[in-house]
Amino acid sequence: MLYENKYIKIEIEKSQIPWLKIFTQIPYKEFSSCDLKTKEEILKTLDIIEETMLDFFKPEKINIASFGNYLPLLHFHIMARFKNDNFFPEPMWGVKQRENELKLPSFKEFYKILLAKLD
Repeated sequence: MLYENKYIKIEIEKSQIPWLKIFTQIPYKEFSSCDLKTKEEILKTLDIIEETMLDFFKPEKINIASFGNYLPLLHFHIMARFKNDNFFPEPMWGVKQRENELKLPSFKEFYKILLAKLD
């Protein structure tokens, strides 16, 4: 667990790329089921994470996804994507395109910066 408040929690997905997941504290199944404050908190947090990933990692693209087919709880994946990551341009759930080691700035430093913006 990286962060949590009354409405949401943020978890780290272990991966080659910077990848975070936002979950709601109440186990909603769909975004439309959320109360307004939870929706606002999700959108605000998505925006902060995306901007921080863009500034810190300088990725090719940010991917934001919400599937919930295997885990039927509302949650969002936020991923910084790079042209030379193992799956690009495929989704991270897609067919691996290459075996490559990325040289990225410190994830721990990114988490510190992000946490300061979330508080």
